[in-house]
Amino acid sequence: MRVLGVDPGLTRCGVGVVEGVAGRPLAMRGVGVVRTPADAELGHRLVAIEQGIEQWLDEHRPEVVAVERVFSQHNVRTVMGTAQASAVAMLCASRRGIPVALHTPSEVKAAVTGSGRADKAQVGAMVTRLLRLDAPPKPADAADALALAICHIWRAPAQSRLQQAVAQNRLQQAVARHAAQTAGATPAPTAPTRNPRATAPTAQKGRTP
Repeated sequence: MRVLGVDPGLTRCGVGVVEGVAGRPLAMRGVGVVRTPADAELGHRLVAIEQGIEQWLDEHRPEVVAVERVFSQHNVRTVMGTAQASAVAMLCASRRGIPVALHTPSEVKAAVTGSGRADKAQVGAMVTRLLRLDAPPKPADAADALALAICHIWRAPAQSRLQQAVAQNRLQQAVARHAAQTAGATPAPTAPTRNPRATAPTAQKGRTP
């Protein structure tokens, strides 16, 4: 499986490609950052992010794009920019028919380091170790993008089994409801049958034909 991880951001949008399967050594196929000038108009910055991600999709042909799920209770302005960059990445992938997976920061940290509260230095160190790199990718946005790709590769089998179990459960519930409705249905009324003994003519006593 080849996954493009995207750590969304307006000024620096981290991108990283990891290839492999769960339970086996992973390999980095590319890592970098799509940058936009902070003083440029928002529309131009989003176009630049789109063009950058399109280049990565053209070059690496990923099977899945893993994007960080945007969530924050503080600094609404920063979150808005991150969400806009995230939407651009999702749009680029979906336009090509590439599946998009969303992972929260805590999910990524837990998958890569074993702790959902790990800091960026710990994430970078584990990414370096897991991908057998000489040094942690710089800046941190690039390391986070690789961590997203690693997280998805490791979580994909479990998510697939969970989705299959949910689908099977829904099918069983639908079959059970159908059986209950069929069993509880009122049978259609039938025409009354006539007793042939009650309608057949009876012979009068004492008379012979």
